[in-house]
Amino acid sequence: MAMIAKQCPDIPVTVVDLNQSRIDQWNSDVLPVYEPGLKEIVEEARGRNLTFSTDVDEAIRGSNMIFISVNTPTKTHGMGAGRAANLEFVEKCARRIAECSQGHKIVVEKSTLPVRTAEAVKRILKSSSSGATFDVLSNPEFLAEGTAVSDLLAPDRVLIGGESSEAIEQLAKVYERWIPRQKILTTNLWSSELSKLTANAFLAQRVSSINSISALCEVTGADVDEVARAIGTDSRIGPKFLKASVGFGGSCFQKDILNLVYLCEHFGLDDVARYWEQVVLMNDYQKKRFSIRIVRTMFHTVSDKQIAIWGFAFKKDTNDTRESASIYVCRDLLEEGARLVIYDPRVSEKQIRADLLHVFKDNSLEVSARHRRLIENNITVASDAYQAAHNAHAIAVMTEWEEFKQIDMKRVHLNMHRPAFLFDGRNILDANALAQIGFEVHGIGRSSKAPM
Repeated sequence: MAMIAKQCPDIPVTVVDLNQSRIDQWNSDVLPVYEPGLKEIVEEARGRNLTFSTDVDEAIRGSNMIFISVNTPTKTHGMGAGRAANLEFVEKCARRIAECSQGHKIVVEKSTLPVRTAEAVKRILKSSSSGATFDVLSNPEFLAEGTAVSDLLAPDRVLIGGESSEAIEQLAKVYERWIPRQKILTTNLWSSELSKLTANAFLAQRVSSINSISALCEVTGADVDEVARAIGTDSRIGPKFLKASVGFGGSCFQKDILNLVYLCEHFGLDDVARYWEQVVLMNDYQKKRFSIRIVRTMFHTVSDKQIAIWGFAFKKDTNDTRESASIYVCRDLLEEGARLVIYDPRVSEKQIRADLLHVFKDNSLEVSARHRRLIENNITVASDAYQAAHNAHAIAVMTEWEEFKQIDMKRVHLNMHRPAFLFDGRNILDANALAQIGFEVHGIGRSSKAPM
């Protein structure tokens, strides 16, 4: 919405939320979301044609077009728990729109939704007692965190699905302010809704595929980066999303694949469901394999050993930790009795501790006293990478932050226990150079490098 405000200064845009503290953050100098370039866009448009408010009803009444942009997390209980999308917030938005609307409104699904959610939204909107009328469009977002601003400025495509050609055209004209018309694709509602899930499933599939090969590379002496480069030059395959790592995370990939699995099961397509579920299982395997490798390499025990965790966000240039591989590796190492010193340039200590508490919740959504003690006693949050590695037995690189490539590794090595282990979960550091310094280096899909 901030991008629309920036590119269309004559169109007033109001972003509303029921959370007053969140709106206060959007109106401050410290935004609740870190994204390169976002602050500059918000500051340029805020106070001109971009407003952040908690007055939801007034914003609905005064709008011509309403974007539903709420979270659709995976259900944690009830039917479809662990796979289906929780549409509670979407339904509440639709009901609020129905209650407050007057005249005609175009309602745009921006949230990632299961196929045919628009049907439910339309039925709720038709229940409006005010006599208002509605068109419903699907306009899924294909941006990636960390590059969201550039993705919005120059997208591969903009997808608009709907039944009303007039409503589609009105939304298309907004995007035409800065996006070439040939990049604006139009479909029916159901194709648009399914396209978002399918795109994320295909991308995640590529990551899990190369990660599965990384395990084979490690035991055969092949280098997964060389394999990826070789197959990426094939024009039928291409080089993108072939970077082996400790595993994918974020708000979309796993959630959308599990949603796709649930839809396939719902329609009796069990073989298709199992196919896509394997993408998630391979990702879980990759994270667990990384944890096991750390323990086995460090003489089969990490109990009372200090391990520096470099990176907690699921990827660089974001403060988003949802489904971050770091959370699960930290969980495994804590279970083994390790002492973890964690550093991330954008993730707060409060968020780190909250994520680790959450990952230890049992089926009753409680955290045991033992796990609370582990987090309290075995977790330290450092102010920089050097502090995290001081007196450490090992370093685990979990996020591909650019600053980790600039670290003085000789200085780091001087202050570590021997042997000094380094586990590069993102393959961003020069293993040969580290070995010359004296590190024992273990990357993803590569043979280990002994000190020289």
